[in-house]
Amino acid sequence: MTIQSEPADGPIDPGLSAIVSERRQLINLAYRLLGSLAEAEDVVQETYARWYAMSPSRREAVESPGAWLTKVAGRICLDLLGSARARRERYVGEWIPEPLPDRAEWAAGQEADPADRVTLDESVSMAFLVVLESMTPAERVAFVLHDVFCHSFAEVAEIVGRTPGACRQLASSARRRVRASRPTTAPTARQAGVVRNFKQAWEAGDIDALIGLLDPAATVIADGGGVVDALLLPLEGAEEVARYAVALIGKAGGLTLLERTVNGQPGLVGQRDGVTEVVMAFDVVDDRVRHVWAVRNPEKLQPWRGESQR
Repeated sequence: MTIQSEPADGPIDPGLSAIVSERRQLINLAYRLLGSLAEAEDVVQETYARWYAMSPSRREAVESPGAWLTKVAGRICLDLLGSARARRERYVGEWIPEPLPDRAEWAAGQEADPADRVTLDESVSMAFLVVLESMTPAERVAFVLHDVFCHSFAEVAEIVGRTPGACRQLASSARRRVRASRPTTAPTARQAGVVRNFKQAWEAGDIDALIGLLDPAATVIADGGGVVDALLLPLEGAEEVARYAVALIGKAGGLTLLERTVNGQPGLVGQRDGVTEVVMAFDVVDDRVRHVWAVRNPEKLQPWRGESQR
């Protein structure tokens, strides 16, 4: 996606480099707010379109272009979040945030500028994004802007359209949701070990080993978007999940499981003939798998498509 600049025969925008440098920050913000890279890119494009729709004199009058861009992007995201629930009600099956690969694993042939890619840290783990999905739009925007991106409540208030005190309450409510939903997880290396053991037991069809690796209340949620076959409802319980997994791998002939980083955490990718068909994110607590999120909707796997098998 190309950022519009001044016409070749027109004046050079003296703040162009500063404006362009905000792009990655805006992508990171919009992805965390929306859970969709495609929608985040649309938001950023619309934000820049509004910037360049202003006259040069109005742009020059903006004291902090970065703050202006953030405010506009935040408001666009807030509007989209307000309509997202209605869209999700029409979505076939469960909706899971779009999974992202590690930078080194971004699909070959993708045209996205590396600077556009989302920074993968704990605030973008699938477990964290799922908690964000449970918040109201205002809570989500206030929390992400303040707690993740360190904006003041005065700045948040301009975006949310409420008082700084009200935004403080929104962020506090969101924080309680996060604390209630996110127990302390194991270090990444230990998570990777659990996911690796899960992969090996799954490939071997060892139901007992899988049950031992799963939390008794383990849950699998799949997202096929009505485009490909997937569970329409969450599957709960260690034994139920283990038996389903073994039956699934038995039917999925030719599927190769690969250990990959998914949203900054250890995960698995299922490929057939080198093409990614499913991306799985895991929530590992007390050395057991508590949640598995399996994304099969091809529209959400574009960053993974074309990835060569390694």
